[in-house]
Amino acid sequence: MYWNVLTTLLGASVLAVTATPSYPENAIQARDAAVDNIVYVTDANKFCMIMPRDPHTNIGDSEHPGGMKTYCSPAGRYSPEQGQLPADFWSNVAFKSGKGKNGGRYAQLTGCIRPSHLSRLNPNDAGGQYDSSGGAGGHGNPQGSQCLGYNHYVELVEPAGPRACIKCCDDPADCPTNKDTSGCPNVIPGNYFDCD
Repeated sequence: MYWNVLTTLLGASVLAVTATPSYPENAIQARDAAVDNIVYVTDANKFCMIMPRDPHTNIGDSEHPGGMKTYCSPAGRYSPEQGQLPADFWSNVAFKSGKGKNGGRYAQLTGCIRPSHLSRLNPNDAGGQYDSSGGAGGHGNPQGSQCLGYNHYVELVEPAGPRACIKCCDDPADCPTNKDTSGCPNVIPGNYFDCD
């Protein structure tokens, strides 16, 4: 009897150890997508931004489900699912953080980029906007995207500028999504170094 109980317990242990958990495929895709549409701004060296997923794509043409992907600075990349921006993506960049219009926190990067150094971009593209609170139904573009540690973000990439900007903020008033054709300086005031 002792042997039967031991055999049963050992058999159950082996089954428990060898059993592989089963996850629905959509849960795995959702987990991967969460890494794929996250931005953040810590400083001028540690950040992630949204960029077109496919090579040589205009920003506006990337704005569809699956058309965008997170790209991070070499020091900011934390997952192999994310793309990596070249170390010299920015030719000039300014980091700024503080309190916004209503006292909410924000952190931002503004400056000049080298679009020819990132194969995702077309250097002659006038650009477009990614954000967490615009898009269809106010669910963001890409949908469900967010900035780590903040409630909202807005990002413009303007290869023909050649400039870019990203701002993460607690208060949506500091991250307007209704000026997407106005250009970086109007959406995110800051230092743009006379990009040309």
